[in-house]
Amino acid sequence: MDMTDLKIKATRIRMDVLRMIHRAKAGHTGGSLSNTDILTALYYRVMRINPADPKWPDRDRFIASKGHAVESLWCILADLGFFPKEELDTFCQFGTRLIGHPNNKVPGIEMNTGALGHGLSIAVGMALAAKRDGKGYRVFCLMGDGEQAEGSVWEAAMAGAHYGLDNLVGIIDRNGLQISGSTEDVMAIEPLDTKWKAFGWHVVAVDGHDMDALVKVLESAPEVPGKPTLVLARTVKARGVSFAENIPGWHHRVPNDEELQRALAELAAYEAQLKREGGRAEA
Repeated sequence: MDMTDLKIKATRIRMDVLRMIHRAKAGHTGGSLSNTDILTALYYRVMRINPADPKWPDRDRFIASKGHAVESLWCILADLGFFPKEELDTFCQFGTRLIGHPNNKVPGIEMNTGALGHGLSIAVGMALAAKRDGKGYRVFCLMGDGEQAEGSVWEAAMAGAHYGLDNLVGIIDRNGLQISGSTEDVMAIEPLDTKWKAFGWHVVAVDGHDMDALVKVLESAPEVPGKPTLVLARTVKARGVSFAENIPGWHHRVPNDEELQRALAELAAYEAQLKREGGRAEA
């Protein structure tokens, strides 16, 4: 996909996320919308994956450490054909595989996650295994910014640098908000770039909604041999829905009927703008 196609795809995934959460009357709206561009860049452009063979040994691995924001990941996996798209209708319903956190009973999910602070440790183990097995795959781990207050994150950071895991890419969805407010009010974590550099990582800051910049950074990792990479992605909570952006209450809020229609209209207008700018015909 070129950049316009990726931006259109991310917009459509956001619409799917909102419909799914509204239908289920459950879900993490804000964080799923803030990480959508990151996941779109990874799954449609950067990572080596095969939906027809989810356990392909040479696939790149992805760990969603901020597992509560799984909705965008479910929508992307369904869109790519890891499981039928109709299954999205069962999200958070009794007996479903599509629960509110990643579930490795679903093709495309490497590990159950959601207890914050654990994902990077899992990713370190996978990256170390690749090195010892002589495999060329990369491991990507998406973390939340509130998660940076967890001590296990920093233990994993030390291990990643110690073992020279340049096949490991950590990504922080830095939207500045967590369930109870600003990260800097709840537990100050800045300066994140300086801290990760001090732990031996190569750090790259990027606008987490600039698709061109995201793809460039993620495709080029590792930039420094012998060092894991940390992508500090500056994002906006509930990106794409103007009345929800940067509002902590949308961390775990479900849009009502009127809000859903407003949000879908905004996103449809943005998609139309992208098509005009890119010279695309209506799909």
